[in-house]
Amino acid sequence: MLRDMPSQVVRWVRVDFGLDLTTLDEVTHGADQHARLWLGQTADGTRYAVKLSGGGTPAGLVVTAYLAGQGVPGVPAPLCTQDGRLSGDRDGRRLSVVPWVSDERALDGPMTDAHWRAYGEVLAAVHALPVSEELAGLLPPGGAAYPSIVAATRALAERLRDPAPADPAGPLVAELAAAWSAVTDAVALLTRQVERLATDERLWAGPVVVCHGDPHLGNLLLGPNGQVWLIDWDDAVLAPPECDLMFLLGGVLAFAPITAEQQRAALAGYGQVDVDPARLAWFLAVRALDDLSDWTRQALDTGAAAADRVRAARIVRGLVSPVGLVTLADVALRGLDG
Repeated sequence: MLRDMPSQVVRWVRVDFGLDLTTLDEVTHGADQHARLWLGQTADGTRYAVKLSGGGTPAGLVVTAYLAGQGVPGVPAPLCTQDGRLSGDRDGRRLSVVPWVSDERALDGPMTDAHWRAYGEVLAAVHALPVSEELAGLLPPGGAAYPSIVAATRALAERLRDPAPADPAGPLVAELAAAWSAVTDAVALLTRQVERLATDERLWAGPVVVCHGDPHLGNLLLGPNGQVWLIDWDDAVLAPPECDLMFLLGGVLAFAPITAEQQRAALAGYGQVDVDPARLAWFLAVRALDDLSDWTRQALDTGAAAADRVRAARIVRGLVSPVGLVTLADVALRGLDG
């Protein structure tokens, strides 16, 4: 990126969206490696999330515009450019602007029962909407990337099974190898069952709906009086509701399991739930393998900053802990045979 990127982005926002930003501060807590995010502010104090995306598709913007237009609560609508588009095109990257609705992430602060209930209400409203023709042609099916996820997991397992002393990733290789060794049987089960269940027609017999695809607490913002906003819809998919509900019923909302009290409050907002255990376990297992392989890859990336690699390794250790996602998915899959 150019050193003067912020001033360049300010100019782009003025040209594309007609907004005069007086400040533009980079936000660094996001996990998207192909995007940069800034908090921009105009002279009257109005704040905006300004994002420059270099990967993926514009599906997230189309989805949020549709959901907000249908009156779904808790979904900030993207601003349109001066010629009516959802994003500007800047050197092959998408420039988007969305109202900045809150500074408080659910991941950083305690949620009240009202927040949990509102979270469930947002998911219910999203799942209840009919799928438009545009979304049907744009959104990928949930879990469609499972073959590449399984392949990446097996490749990393092979590398860590017998780490070479001269591996360029250094001491982290041995550390991650030890972490993976504790869940060798679980990872093997997850990869086998993900492939097996994916071919079971019964798994896909139910209706598909618009799903956020990644509604964890890092993508949830809190406001007063129980208000919540669900952001970052770049992973939106068409899938059975279990694709989103695994974050409630599978306990993967954050880096610690959701409590029974929190779950009850969220489900009170969501309403009646008719969940297929196999479907829930399958999405949980795919997510577990995806997180495990991706964070391990980042930890072993010698081109990344040392602090980022250490953080990735810490997340891997959490994933394979007794209350981590790999363990939760393993329990869910084994429970199908009980």
